[in-house]
Amino acid sequence: MARSLLITNIGHLLMAEGIPGDRAAGRQLSQLPLQENAWLLAEGGLVKATGEMSACPSRATEVVDANGGMVLPTWCDSHTHLVFAQSREHEFVDRIKGLSYEEIARRGGGILNSAGKLQAASEASLFKAAWERLEEVIGYGTGAVEIKSGYGLSVEAELKMLRVIRALAEQSPIPIKATFLGAHALPLPYRDNREAYVRLVIDEMLPLIAGEGLADYIDVFCEKGFYSVDETVRIIEAGAKYGLKAKVHTNQFNSLGCIEACVDRGAVSVDHLEVVTDAEVEYLKTGNTIPTLLPSAPFFIGGHYQPARRMIDAGLPVALASDYNPGSTPSGKMQFVLSLACLKCGMLPGEAIQAATINGASAMELGQELGSLVPGKRASFILTPSVPGPEYLPYAFGSDLVQRVYIDGQLKVDKRWAMA
Repeated sequence: MARSLLITNIGHLLMAEGIPGDRAAGRQLSQLPLQENAWLLAEGGLVKATGEMSACPSRATEVVDANGGMVLPTWCDSHTHLVFAQSREHEFVDRIKGLSYEEIARRGGGILNSAGKLQAASEASLFKAAWERLEEVIGYGTGAVEIKSGYGLSVEAELKMLRVIRALAEQSPIPIKATFLGAHALPLPYRDNREAYVRLVIDEMLPLIAGEGLADYIDVFCEKGFYSVDETVRIIEAGAKYGLKAKVHTNQFNSLGCIEACVDRGAVSVDHLEVVTDAEVEYLKTGNTIPTLLPSAPFFIGGHYQPARRMIDAGLPVALASDYNPGSTPSGKMQFVLSLACLKCGMLPGEAIQAATINGASAMELGQELGSLVPGKRASFILTPSVPGPEYLPYAFGSDLVQRVYIDGQLKVDKRWAMA
């Protein structure tokens, strides 16, 4: 008989009913499904049923009393750079002194700084550091994550990064999606020959990566000073020939026309979107590409916050992700991302919660198995202490409200004693 887990006396059970499809868009984002005084039954790692305590099952292999705590799906963080060699706190100080992100990059900092350190690091050291970060974000309530390469910027180093991501995925208790981001920045040896590096990505890196099955997606940093729209199109079209769908960095500082190109080519997501025109918002409505917002990036490096309110009001399925990386977002705490989304991007708490769960899952093509707690999906969820309601999650931005984390019906994180 399959092992079963029964959570009783749940004060607020979120997203266990009323979730049609694998994403929430527009007005639906504000309609957060909620059951009070509820129970949840998991069996064989999947959600079996939910309901009100008046009709609670009488038995299960394990019974846990939530004592009025809130239960919600684990976060689905669809944009991270968890594999890197070293932190970049010195650049943090440079920004305090007045240097911009672009100025630091032109001086050899930024992505190129991380690339140099990663090229010198061993796979073992990269794995160890990334595993610690992975355990950290699971402790914050993350139940699925996407990890990009892009700090290699050479054939050998990009392969090394992706092999580390594969090793993480093989040992991780949560799903990990891998994205090839060889076109993250232009390496210094190619500054006078951009075409040679684009050809290296397309002709040498891609065949090797595809041959080893190292990536699920392909990405490009389309921005002034990095890669043009034309270069981005060439690279993602090359990736498509190997079955790699696109998840593209774009519109972080400028609107260049990349959103339209990505929508036309069926990109899974376009990410960042600090600068977005009304015409681009309308164009996103013509396809299935998910706009993924990373508000902790402008929080950390300054700049425009994403116009989430405008996108949601236009009917789009906005997702939220952490962008955890050593340069612009050295944090994977999704609860804080929700707070920023509400305070700086105009999102309502229920919208932010769904953007970080069901829509984040959809941005990794995991919406049929994660992101909500409807029967048949994986029983991966967060249990909080007793709180007034879901609005309290983004409101209490400095509090760690993740008391326990269950992955596939198994307890993975328990902070009850630390909170006592």
